[in-house]
Amino acid sequence: MFVSVFSLNLRSSRSSTNGHPSRLVWLGMWLAVLSGCAATRPGVDLPEISTWTLRQEVLSNLVDWQFRGRIAVKAGDEGFNGKFNWTQTGDDFYATVSGPLGIGTVVIEGSDRVIAVTDKDGIKTKLIDPERELYDRYGWTIPVASLRFWALGIPDPTSQADTEIDAEGRLVELEQNDWAVNISRYRESAGQQLPRTMTASNPDTRVRMVIDRWKFFER
Repeated sequence: MFVSVFSLNLRSSRSSTNGHPSRLVWLGMWLAVLSGCAATRPGVDLPEISTWTLRQEVLSNLVDWQFRGRIAVKAGDEGFNGKFNWTQTGDDFYATVSGPLGIGTVVIEGSDRVIAVTDKDGIKTKLIDPERELYDRYGWTIPVASLRFWALGIPDPTSQADTEIDAEGRLVELEQNDWAVNISRYRESAGQQLPRTMTASNPDTRVRMVIDRWKFFER
């Protein structure tokens, strides 16, 4: 699933002087193998989620899923458009952000305990305050800690949230952790209505996501 994203790194990597592939080439090859395995995994449909209470219960308990989409980030006078992929396995996530501005592909991964970022040169750094440190490093940020829930259309259950729900029991507006979230469009995926277009804003950054594909797995 990450072949297209990591093709940027594969094209830009250089072989070492002794003729062996660089670390980034090996990383890209390894991820390509994993993506081939992931692509063959059969997806499953979600159970019925006809009410807001049931929606929160079902979606918050999902442990193995992924989405692929696009992201547009604006911070002050700067911004970019790129690809954004997210894979959730239990409490662990693995996300890639690719776009212009010379950042290549950035990998953000971790759990609710430890989060790290790997830059286009393969240098991995643990983040103490992920949102602030991403902003300081790149001039933009994403709501790393809560995004796994917001992307599914539910609040992060670890903190207080103000929500607005539509007549079909779907999240439309959310204020949580200094972010304002708007889900302007849903569409059917895996047998249920799931977010298609979402915007999250804080005083520094506006993040717009378009989710092109959802996939859920048995575990």
